[in-house]
Amino acid sequence: METATRHDLIRKEARQHGKVSATDLAINLGVAVQTIRRDLRQLCAAGVLERVHGGAVLPSGVTNIGYGDRRALNRDVKIRIARHVAQMIPDQASLFLNIGTTTEAVAHALRHHQQLMVVTNNLNVANILADNRGCDVVVAGGSLRRSDGGLVGDLAAIAISRFKVDFAIIGASAVDLSGDLLDFDPEEVRVSQQIIAAARTTILVADSTKFTRKAPVKIASLEQVDHFVTDRVPSEALINQCTDWETRLSLV
Repeated sequence: METATRHDLIRKEARQHGKVSATDLAINLGVAVQTIRRDLRQLCAAGVLERVHGGAVLPSGVTNIGYGDRRALNRDVKIRIARHVAQMIPDQASLFLNIGTTTEAVAHALRHHQQLMVVTNNLNVANILADNRGCDVVVAGGSLRRSDGGLVGDLAAIAISRFKVDFAIIGASAVDLSGDLLDFDPEEVRVSQQIIAAARTTILVADSTKFTRKAPVKIASLEQVDHFVTDRVPSEALINQCTDWETRLSLV
C-alpha cells in the first residue's frame, strides 16, 4: 500500500473516531507498527493530527482533546519545561499555577521547594503539592470542571483578585503565530487573565505542539508575558516579536 493511500485511510479513521491507535492501524492496514508510527509522525508534522500515547488525535479546534490524552502528549518535553521553571522559582516565593497538564508538571518539579505559597484553581496541582509540608496551598473557589479538576468562573476570579504574588505560571491550549495565547473555555480565560493581572512576573509554559493547535478564546498576548519556556519556536518573526516585547525565551 502506498504511503499516500495509508495517510488518506488514517485521516478518515481519525475523522470518524477522533483518535487512532498505532497498533490497530497496523493490524487493519496489514503493515508494521513502525510504518504506522512513521506515518503518524509525518501527519503530525503537517498539523493533520496530534500525537498522544499509543496513537494520535485530531488537532483541537473549538473543543479541547481529552484530559488523559493531553497529559500524555509530549510528556517528556513538559517535564523538561517544568524542571527549568522550577529552577527559576526561589524558596520563600508566592506564585499562581493555573489549569493545565504542563503546570501540573511544574507542581511536581516544585515538590521539594521550601516556604512556598501556591495559589491555584487546579485541584490536581493542589493534590500534587499537598505532600510538600514546606508549601502552603490556597485553592481558589469556583465551579468545578470535572473533566480536568479545574475551578473556573467568577468566584475563582474574585478569589484570585485578592492576591499579589511573585510569579504566575500559566499554560495555554494554543499559541498563535501572532503571539496570542488561546484557550477554549471563556470561564477559564477570565480566571487566567486575573492571574496575569495579579502577578509581578508571568511565566508561560507551553510546548511546541501548541503552535499547531487552534482555540477560539484569547487569554492574552506574549507581550504581557515576562518569560516563555518552550522547546521550539517555529517562526523567526515571532522570536523577533518576543525580543521587541522584552519577553524572554527559554528553550529546553
